[in-house]
Amino acid sequence: MAGSQALANLVQPPPNQPAAPSGPPGQGPVGLQGAPPHVAPEQGGPRQAVHQQAPPTQAPPRGAPGRAPAGPRTMRDRARALIASAPKWLPLLLVLEGLAMYILALKVPPGPFWGVDPADIDGLGLISALPPTAFIAIVIMIVSFFITVTQSTDRKFLLLFQIAAITFALHGAGALVAEEPRFPTAYIHAGFVDFIGRTGETAINIDARMGWPGFFALFAFVTKAAGITDMTTILQWTPLLSNLLYLLPFVLILRQVVATTRARWFAALLFVLVQWIGQDYFSPQGFTFALYLAFVAILLRWFGRVEPRTKPVPTKGLRKLIGRLDAMTPGELANTGTFRADKLLMLMMLVLLFAASVASHQITPFMMLGVLTAFLIFKRTTLTWGLPFFLGLIVLAWISYMTVGFWASQIDTIFGGLGNILANLRSNTGDRIEGSDPAHALVLQGRLGILAVILGCAAAGIFRRLRRGVFDRSALILLCVPVLALGLQSYGGEIGLRIYMFALPGACLLAAYAFFPNLPSDSADVREETVPLRKRNVRFNPELTKKISLVLAACFAVMFAFTFLLARYGNEKFERVSTGEVAALHYVYEHDKPSARVVYLVPKVGEEVTPTLPWGEQDIERVSFNTQALVHKDPSKIADVVNTMKGQSRNSYLIVSRGQVSYLQLNQGFPADWGEKFRAALDKAPQLKRVYSNDDAALYTWKTFVRGTEIPEPNEYKGRGDPTSPWTPVGLGALGVTWAALFGYEIIRLNGPNRAPRARKRLMWLAIPAFVVALAVIIERFIHIAQNN
Repeated sequence: MAGSQALANLVQPPPNQPAAPSGPPGQGPVGLQGAPPHVAPEQGGPRQAVHQQAPPTQAPPRGAPGRAPAGPRTMRDRARALIASAPKWLPLLLVLEGLAMYILALKVPPGPFWGVDPADIDGLGLISALPPTAFIAIVIMIVSFFITVTQSTDRKFLLLFQIAAITFALHGAGALVAEEPRFPTAYIHAGFVDFIGRTGETAINIDARMGWPGFFALFAFVTKAAGITDMTTILQWTPLLSNLLYLLPFVLILRQVVATTRARWFAALLFVLVQWIGQDYFSPQGFTFALYLAFVAILLRWFGRVEPRTKPVPTKGLRKLIGRLDAMTPGELANTGTFRADKLLMLMMLVLLFAASVASHQITPFMMLGVLTAFLIFKRTTLTWGLPFFLGLIVLAWISYMTVGFWASQIDTIFGGLGNILANLRSNTGDRIEGSDPAHALVLQGRLGILAVILGCAAAGIFRRLRRGVFDRSALILLCVPVLALGLQSYGGEIGLRIYMFALPGACLLAAYAFFPNLPSDSADVREETVPLRKRNVRFNPELTKKISLVLAACFAVMFAFTFLLARYGNEKFERVSTGEVAALHYVYEHDKPSARVVYLVPKVGEEVTPTLPWGEQDIERVSFNTQALVHKDPSKIADVVNTMKGQSRNSYLIVSRGQVSYLQLNQGFPADWGEKFRAALDKAPQLKRVYSNDDAALYTWKTFVRGTEIPEPNEYKGRGDPTSPWTPVGLGALGVTWAALFGYEIIRLNGPNRAPRARKRLMWLAIPAFVVALAVIIERFIHIAQNN
């Protein structure tokens, strides 16, 4: 009864204000403001004054002397009234001013205080070319945010607009400055979309990513239905739109935790400030990360579970520590009052989100599955153990039946990194710093610095919440589960980046608790947000500590914002794509009948090197990017390049581009004038002929070929069909039976733990042997196909 009364009191409006809109039955008020149902109202606080009966007032009788009418207001009165109302209009004015200043700072012609000159970009990246007004504008927007968040009312729409403005400033900087869509790999993804739209098929023998074509097929359908032929605008603005999209499910996640308004909104701001990872471009990873956040939000919002501990705490040992943690106040809000139809709809949505991730990306489904399993282990969801087996079988079935062309001959590559945690970690940290340009090394160290600071803040947040008797299991799960991916494989040296990205929701929430760890009070007066859960010595004035926390949070926000620009755009010198580079590759596409080959520069020949080019935008089945030319720090040593071109067929082009040269300079220590001297050496080589050039790129071919030499036909992309195994039909049937039985079990379980136990038992007895058979056939396929291919 006390918890229900507290929750009812929470949604009552403060004096002289209308009631806040409420959500579904049993849910709190809409927005990021919420209170735990277990905290009792403070005695003698403003809530008590609300219920006191005010003496009735009577209008003066007609003719009786009343209050004299107010005279005309002077300019001084109006100025005082305007200053008194500043908290209402000043934050909006500041954020609009900062946003306008920032756009002007990046878009106007270069000058001493305005504009960006790409020639000024050095090893530090874009931050070296930004004018001072851009940094001032970012500070103004952050100050505007903190002015709003310190007010006594939760101004949700203004706070969302302020965070969106900061997101635009940080994640939209590349689009504002770049003349072409940045990040070279986005172009090959546009090429996959173009290929599927033209042919209606996938081609896993051309590129392994086509074995997970869900993202590409979706955009092929959208662009074809909308009549879009040029994806430049989509590629240009996808990073900004992706980060704005990430905010929506993350805000829903924040609504389900027991935290103050300031903690929640600061966590949302941190999520924008430290997301430098750069996987938000036009890619399956950027798309499925939004699906991952939505998956977690649905788990917490519609299937969350919070149950107080009823067992006594053991008296000693590890069990005592676990029992004390279990007896603490949960850091999540209980899910009550949800209709069964809503739960059924959300269960279907969970399955659809997971299936879309399975068809689009290799890692995201395992992150979803890990979070769901951890929620079940730590009793933070009402779902059953049947669902992770159901979803896990979807992943295994897709890999076994839909990506055979990828894994049939690469078993060692796929499983070679299992368990090599230290090697996988080193490939994502130390190996990325060694041998770099001194200025560019600061960029890489800055990225590791952001990681260290955000994890340090998260650790401090955990400690401060535990001191207040709160155990945030869900946030810890979101932080720790992605780290387990280190035991899989290096993922081309990028598994650490993926782990950081998936751990951000939990890390940002816990880091916000380092500054605002208290629980929300059960009071209509939001200025008194915190209520201590136990008696402790008060060493400082609470009002002073509150101000210090706000100032520290603002300082950290500004620090993260500036470091973000260093970390996110530190590779801008070679990730920035120029018009000249795009034009050079368009020349190749215009001359790729029936096929063509592009030879790109590498400091060492290997399989894990991705071209630093806007490659593969068109005709991916005709143009091959599989040939590398070895180059040296001495630009005059071109013998290896010449020998490589000598062995190529007609329509083979050696490309020398600004991006490749910049990559070699920053990451391999090549001289600053290497590009000009290397192109001059190629121009003098009698065996080569320059067929195209501009300031940013040049194309070279072999000068003379033997008479009668023909251009080879492109590789057949349809293939001869995927190999199979004798037990495959049995496995397909077992899969269908398993999925039907487990999904039916989960639907019945939504009605309650005690509903239809006999029917659920029968479904489980049907699902278990079918699951065993389906899993055995998947294993049999791996063994049989790998041995015969």
